[in-house]
Amino acid sequence: MSIFRAMDVSGSGLRAQRVRMDTIAENIANAETTRTAEGGPYRRLRVLVAPADDSSGGVQLVAVMPDEGPLKQVYDPSHPDADEQGYVQMPNVDIATEMVDMVTASRAYEANAKALAMARAMVRDAIDILT
Repeated sequence: MSIFRAMDVSGSGLRAQRVRMDTIAENIANAETTRTAEGGPYRRLRVLVAPADDSSGGVQLVAVMPDEGPLKQVYDPSHPDADEQGYVQMPNVDIATEMVDMVTASRAYEANAKALAMARAMVRDAIDILT
């Protein structure tokens, strides 16, 4: 594997983890949103990442899609979005799950950044040896 290919792999990992962290932040920000433009409560978003189609060895973003898991039901008859029985459909966002996912994405981002920095250092050292 060439050093530049290694940089491309790290770059694709950095991009994928950035999208994951942005999506997780959006999920957390909308954890209490009961009314969206599409109608109904906010649905948690998931990021799907897969190995790249080419031979680069990196990853590619497949999709950012809503999690079709069950919505939470909360009894709050005073809420403007409550149904006839007083229940409100809340987003299917679990803050603890989002925080674990954020830590995982952050660590993966750090690992890719460190690998990219090491590859750059190797290129710089190779240039220094040649000059």
